[in-house]
Amino acid sequence: MSDLGFTFRRSKNGEVVVDHRGKRATILRGDKAEWFLQDMDGLDFDSQQQEMARLTGNYKRGNERKARNHPRNR
Repeated sequence: MSDLGFTFRRSKNGEVVVDHRGKRATILRGDKAEWFLQDMDGLDFDSQQQEMARLTGNYKRGNERKARNHPRNR
């Protein structure tokens, strides 16, 4: 796997900000932020990237090749 361009940081007020290629993708608050941070502690870099992609909805769905060949996308 490779770097998908996700980063995260915890703010002073306990929120977790997830960025994708330098732009804010989502903000996690409360229990969801705590769960996310606990989950990230046990994962390697590639798994963290995949988890953030799933969390933000920005992940491959398996239909990219089919969509690329559609006349609208040529």
